Amino acid sequence: MHQDRTLVLHGQRFHYTEWGAPGAPPVLLLHGITDHARSWDPLAAALADRYRVLALDQRGHGDSDPAPDGDYTLATMAEDVAAFVRAVALPALRVVGLSMGGRVAIAWAAGRPADVARLVVVDIGPDIAEAGLRRVATAMAATPESFASVDEAFAWVRGGNTRYDDALLRHRIAHAVRPLPAGGFAWKYDRGLRDAVRAGRRLETIDLWPLWQALGVPVLLVRGAESDVLAPETAERMLSLQPGARLVEVPGAGHTVPGDRPDLFNALVARFFDEP
Repeated sequence: MHQDRTLVLHGQRFHYTEWGAPGAPPVLLLHGITDHARSWDPLAAALADRYRVLALDQRGHGDSDPAPDGDYTLATMAEDVAAFVRAVALPALRVVGLSMGGRVAIAWAAGRPADVARLVVVDIGPDIAEAGLRRVATAMAATPESFASVDEAFAWVRGGNTRYDDALLRHRIAHAVRPLPAGGFAWKYDRGLRDAVRAGRRLETIDLWPLWQALGVPVLLVRGAESDVLAPETAERMLSLQPGARLVEVPGAGHTVPGDRPDLFNALVARFFDEP
């Protein structure tokens, strides 16, 4: 079972979950945009018998504080990770980052071979396919601000993702919303993110290609075979520029590989982390 923990980094409160023995080799899990630490529960549970697993609610997500200045840039979120790693005093980490979390992981891990033992980047790269960008932006812009019930929120998300395991999606949504004083439920993630998308503001300005090339650790790049976010040609370019990377394509999975094919994904990560 996990423990819920909080700490304060540069004046903001951050929530994370912790699994496994304190003295075991550490693993850090970074979720995607609009998501939260509890979406990693299946992977964390699969690793907890031999790793100390920490899943971070990144700024403005889950039970962490929103950015007071609306800053959700990669550089700032990578500094959050750096501050978190320093605060928890973690040695060489195994890291998994999905989507936004993968980009944050690349930005943080570049040039830090002493801090990172292995890195799993899930269905994301320095370039994001336009079709995937449009789909995610449209969904964020159109999402209601509140729901009468958790079931209603689940139905909304299910309509845009038919592959995700049903039980895992219900678990994910149950931890993605908070009750409102007058009744109903609202998303936990910062409304400022939705407002930025609706206004057409770019959240990211950093060029990740040089940082991807600067990674000095073994990398597992996981792509959903049916993904509209990580294009095959982007994945191939990533491999050509990073000799420490290998690619696995997961059949029957779209962008959210951990939820679309959980057993296969968890086994891939465990096998990669267990390599000598």
